[in-house]
Amino acid sequence: MCRGSQCRKMGGLGFIRLGVWQNFMRAWKAGYQGNMLGEGFVLGGVFVIGAGNQGILLEHREKEFGNKVEKEDVLEAVKRIVPVESIFKL
Repeated sequence: MCRGSQCRKMGGLGFIRLGVWQNFMRAWKAGYQGNMLGEGFVLGGVFVIGAGNQGILLEHREKEFGNKVEKEDVLEAVKRIVPVESIFKL
């Protein structure tokens, strides 16, 4: 959950952008029936964060509604995660 300045929002004028309508039509034709409740103006994002000191390996923030991350990019970033030995021994 984002709070205050952490939230990236697209205002009502975002609905007049061509890319938004193209994404809407693609989802509608594919039969999207997801949860349509909620804020509606908060843009999403995907982060892949590596173990230990690796930091952020992938950062994707929506620029407009429906701007999806490429699955291949996520999988490639996950492959770059180097496991760290656990400091907790059971």
